[in-house]
Amino acid sequence: MSEFKRIPPEEALALRKQGAVVVDIRDQPTYANAHISGAQHLDNHNIADFIRAADLDAPVIVACYHGNSSQSAAAYLVSQGFSDVYSLDGGFELWRSIYPSEIASSDSQ
Repeated sequence: MSEFKRIPPEEALALRKQGAVVVDIRDQPTYANAHISGAQHLDNHNIADFIRAADLDAPVIVACYHGNSSQSAAAYLVSQGFSDVYSLDGGFELWRSIYPSEIASSDSQ
């Protein structure tokens, strides 16, 4: 069985540009306020649908606030059959400090 990998923001940006799916596991209001551009919100209410619809071999990057909770979520996705899972080191907060132009909000569509 494979394991998730920890990934710094620089590698995550490159992987995202190659088509990796980014999922944000922070709470919905926080996600709506600001998230990595193109990231999907993932929580206990929609994770089953996400897993059912996902390509289990496509790369998935899991982001949280600071890179701690994302490790548990990444391990869970691996346990559900995903083969290429990453936990974003430093989480959204580090990403925002490095790539402020790569941030979106649900209000700025």
